[in-house]
Parts: sequence; C-alpha cells; structure tokens
Amino acid sequence: MSSRNPSVAIIGAGMSGLCMAIRLLQAGINRFVIYEKGSDVGGTWRDNTYPGLYCDVPSRFYQYTFAPDPDWSRFFSPGEEIQRYFSGVADRYGLRGRIRFGTEVVSAEFAGDRWHIRTSTGEESTVDFLVSATGVLHHPRSPDFPGLESFSGKVFHSARWDHSLDPRGKRIAVVGTGSTGVQIVCGLAVTAGRLELFQRTAQWIFPAPNPRYTTVGKRAHRSIPWLSRLAYMTYRALFEAYTKAFTKPGLRRRFIAAVCRANLRTVRDPELRRKLTPDYQPMCKRLVISGEFYRAVQRDNVQLVTDRIDHIEPRGIVTDDGELHELDAIVLATGFDAHAYVRPVRLIGRDGLTLEEAWQDGPRAHNTVAVPGFPNFFMLMGPHSPVANYALTAIAENQAEHILRWIRRWQQGEFDSVAPTPQALERFHATLRTAMPATVWASGCDSWYIGQDGLPEVWPFTPAEHRKLLLSPPDPADYELRGGTGAGQAVAATARWRPAPSRFRGVPR
Repeated sequence: MSSRNPSVAIIGAGMSGLCMAIRLLQAGINRFVIYEKGSDVGGTWRDNTYPGLYCDVPSRFYQYTFAPDPDWSRFFSPGEEIQRYFSGVADRYGLRGRIRFGTEVVSAEFAGDRWHIRTSTGEESTVDFLVSATGVLHHPRSPDFPGLESFSGKVFHSARWDHSLDPRGKRIAVVGTGSTGVQIVCGLAVTAGRLELFQRTAQWIFPAPNPRYTTVGKRAHRSIPWLSRLAYMTYRALFEAYTKAFTKPGLRRRFIAAVCRANLRTVRDPELRRKLTPDYQPMCKRLVISGEFYRAVQRDNVQLVTDRIDHIEPRGIVTDDGELHELDAIVLATGFDAHAYVRPVRLIGRDGLTLEEAWQDGPRAHNTVAVPGFPNFFMLMGPHSPVANYALTAIAENQAEHILRWIRRWQQGEFDSVAPTPQALERFHATLRTAMPATVWASGCDSWYIGQDGLPEVWPFTPAEHRKLLLSPPDPADYELRGGTGAGQAVAATARWRPAPSRFRGVPR
C-alpha cells in the first residue's frame, strides 16, 4: 500500500510547536505550517524579558534531546540565552520559512475528515491534522485594582516588560510573589532606589545555587557528544526521583520541606520571617527555586508589604491600612490564565461540537493530548500534563512522539479520522481524580493548578509514568477510528506501535 502524505497545521511556534515541527521533519513529513501570532519563535521566552529571568530547570535538561547545546553559560540559564537556543534551533532546521508570523488562528472546524482553518489575516486552509502548541502560560492575567488606569507612572505586566524603564534610583512596586515576582526582585534589588514587594501569599523558596559552566566543561561537551546524553539522562533520573515528592507522601516530601524551612531561617528579622512564612505545605504551590531571594528581600532598600491593595491613585498604591506607597513604576507579576490552552481559537469538532461545549465543566484531555469529538486534533502541554517543576521540553517530546505515531498510522491508511471516546476520557479523568488526594497539590492551598472543579489540573503521577502512557500501544477500545482501509482493525494496528529508538544526537552547529 502506498503511503499517504499528511498535511498538518501547528498553532504556536514556542518550545512545543518547534518540537512538533522538527519531529515531523525527522519523520519525512514536510507538508506542515506553523501559525504564530507573534513576530518571532520562542513563545514564553520571547514574551518574557524581565530583569532576573532564568529557567528553574537545569539547562542541560531543559533542551531538546535531538539538539543538545554544549555552550550553556549557567546551571540555570537566563531567559535571553534560552530564547537564543530556540531561535537557533528554528534556524538550523529551516523552520522559519514554514511559519506564518503575525498570524493568529481565529477558528478551525472539522468537516469532511479535514480541518478547515481561518486566520486573522483572512487566510483559509485545509489540513488533515491540527496540533495545538499554544503553551500553558501565555495569556497574562492582570488584576482589576480600582484606579489602576489613573497611575501617573509606568505600569505593565511582567510578560510585557517596558524596557524604557530605567530602574536606577526609582521607586518600584512588584505585585506578586510567584517565581516571576521573586526573580524580578532579585533582578532589581541592587539597582532600584526603593523596591516594594506586595505579597498576597507567602511562597516556599527552595535554595539552589546557579554556578557558571567552565570553559573546560563546555569544550568537553562540544568534543565528546555522549556527555550531553549522559548529563540529560542524569538530570532526568534526578528530577523523576524528585517529583515523587509531589505525588506521594514520604521521605522525599519531608526532606524538601525541611530544606525549604531551613532556608527560611536564614531570614534574620523574626517579623520579616513571620511574614514570609507560608500557611500551607511546601510544594502545594509551584515550588519557587532561588538562591538569592531571601538575601534580596533583606536589603535596606527592599520592603515587603503584606497589607492588601485597596486602590491605586496617580501617586502610587494605597493599602487597606490607608498608607500611600508613592511609586514611579508598578510591575504586575500576577501570572497567567493557566487554563486557556487553545482558546480563544473557536474550535468546532464533529457534528458542530464546540470546544467551549466540550469543556463546560473544565478543560479535559484524554492522555493529556486529545479530546472526544475532535478527530485528528492533538494538544501539546494540554490539560493534566506534568508541568510541575519538570522540564517541559521532555514532556513536549513525549507528546510529539505520541502524535507522530498516530499520523504514521493515518499514512498507512488505517483510518481517516481518530478521536478518543467519551468513555475513555471519563475513565482517564476518574483515574486522575482518584490519585489526586495523595498529591501535595491537594494538601490545601490556592494555586494556578486548581481547575474549575476545585481539584488540581495536573498529572498526579510521575513524569516517567506519563512517558510510558504516551509511548505504549494505545487501548483500541479507547478510540473511535473512521474510514481508511484498516478501520475497525485497531487491535492489529497497535501491534505496529513500536517505541522509537533514541534520538539523542548532536546537530551540526
């Protein structure tokens, strides 16, 4: 039987979208296009350019296995370096000519076994497969403080940094104490005249140094390619052991909690330490990784404000105790809508089913990648993906490989369309809900993990179990396959679902 040549549309040219595109190229699939609403690749690393930005996953783990970089500057790389990495990967694989920059997908409808796409530029196209790679944290969430628009100084979200702001000697407020707020405080504490951190909820801080990589070490990674593989596999093993602390009570969880509490004791002032002490278990919220924050927040020019913001006036922020905090700039480190996923794209599946209707009880995805009623549609970093303190590059590679295997089966004519059954999703979601109470995320805190049903919307098992799920033969009973010469023969088809060989190899630089 001759192989069919699929066409694929990818929404988003961030980390996961680039990963999907490269895996298609490696499989000999060339008919694909990437729709990117921005002007460059990189996604979150393109959008976030604030002072102090770095990735809190080790550099040698936060990279593609098929494109290791021997020249990372630090253990945790700064944001601009990670952006250069993704930009360089896009160039090396010739992806820019396949990307429609400044083009947002407005709607996509499945009809006649194909996806019909319409974009913000008026372009219309039809493809066999649609892949959403829109990321997790890309819709900034700004608080509706009374009077915010009246402020006479600069005010902006951390993901829309205003580089015209010269922080030297300025009075700057940072609103929010998540990873972003912590990094900005560390980045501005030395230069700002006065830095005020407005804290609604205290965070647990895990101390981690960020040493520079030596010239000798970089040279060794360039000349001995297997060192990159060894480093990657070592970090993967360490992180998979570490993430067991999130999913089950035990020694690992107690150890990480003890380290966080010991780190907090480095704050000398008892009153400041009290204000910085969370009222929930370490790791219930996304753990903040920083070896500098407690030193920065104890500087004379840095003030922690725990009184709630009442309103904002032209001169600054007024807290509910009536105090006016006069300011030159307000930085909103207030996070993102972590549950938007592919939205606001209007997605219409089989028989007119919209994604809003399918997700009226909250976002759900079978095996974290597919939705009943939406054939030949897959998501990278979709609902329930393992996103807690783990390398998302590794998650994206596993999901991209899973999607690619379905496309290969389509190539061989086994089906024209595939989607999970509603029953399969219900069983999958029930398994997640049953496991969730044992996780630290369900121990009692309000975090961006929490979904519409009040439960964390994350993967409650280890990343290794997620990888096994995606790369094992799928259960034929979980999917509806229509059309194709092999329709109804899913049992035989799964026998050809083989694990791919290791793809960890260097790419000419």
